[in-house]
Amino acid sequence: MTRKRVAILGATGSIGTQTLDVIDRHRDRFEVFGLLAGSRPLDREARYTIRAADPDAEARVLEMVTHPDCDLVVTALPGARALAPTLAALRAGKVVGLATKEVLVMAGELVMAEAHHRLRPIDSEHSAIWQCLWGEQLDSVARLVLTASGGPFLDRALKDLGTVTPAEALRHPRWSMGPKVTIDSATLMNKGLELIEAHHLFGVPLDRIEVVVHPQSTVHSLVEFSDGSLKAQLGRPDMRLPIAVALAYPDRLPGVVEPLAAAELGTLQFLPLDQERFPAPGLARQAAAAGAPYPAVLNAANEEAVAAFLRGEIPLPGIVQVVESALSAYKGSGSTLEEVMEADRWARDYFHIAAGKVST
Repeated sequence: MTRKRVAILGATGSIGTQTLDVIDRHRDRFEVFGLLAGSRPLDREARYTIRAADPDAEARVLEMVTHPDCDLVVTALPGARALAPTLAALRAGKVVGLATKEVLVMAGELVMAEAHHRLRPIDSEHSAIWQCLWGEQLDSVARLVLTASGGPFLDRALKDLGTVTPAEALRHPRWSMGPKVTIDSATLMNKGLELIEAHHLFGVPLDRIEVVVHPQSTVHSLVEFSDGSLKAQLGRPDMRLPIAVALAYPDRLPGVVEPLAAAELGTLQFLPLDQERFPAPGLARQAAAAGAPYPAVLNAANEEAVAAFLRGEIPLPGIVQVVESALSAYKGSGSTLEEVMEADRWARDYFHIAAGKVST
């Protein structure tokens, strides 16, 4: 069997290191072709080893992901900077394992037009839906149901959320993730981004995508079909499983995670989404319904607000307040890549105005 040559964008982050772990345990099937890494140490041989701080990093990344010898690209960069290399890889005919929500949130129509069934989701929720849809007809899908853990503050009094510290918000009860995604899980903005992502990935209308709170994080998402049946994908909260599914599709790799015995499941809770506690998914739904480039505004404002919260400059509820203010103030339109990126820039500039109104 010819080994797949894999390029990893974000090799020193949580998804990147777990991707390397999956590759290391299945060297008969995969080899590392190239790595885009941050500042953390990286003891790894590859044809391309690029540091994000390198002056020629952007050009070398595009060269790496479009190289004829590269078979598969894993996009695990945080934020908007993942868009350009993902588009370049798809246009070059590569298979892309996508872990960065922002790519489809910002430019879903553009990305899906280039995907041609070569885009494989790595988000646990979208991987779960994808797996539930294998062998099914899309016109038989009634609803997609995204599950949310509820984050670390599911039971915290609403009046106390303004005093939450970054250290508290970074302690997710179930998943081990990077800081940006972890804070998004605390506000449930991650579910808003995933709602938009699912809409593009699976072609399901926004009003047929639901979010429910599932604190155990065992059911990674569900699909309801037109005959009333439900399919769910269950497993341990371990990102190596969706990574392995994306790398090996249509095969299953042995021994990726420890099996979850039925007797271990215990009680599984599913709670309706509390819109007052978690307004972010509703904001995302509104942005998606408004059309491009409003989701890009949502995403950029959220990225800037999360970074400000982590610096201690705004309170946790201020993140969603900033995003809502940006969406209300924005008056542009357009879905080309240039228009999307201009909306992204506008929202980042506007952030400094909005943040001053919610600062601690």
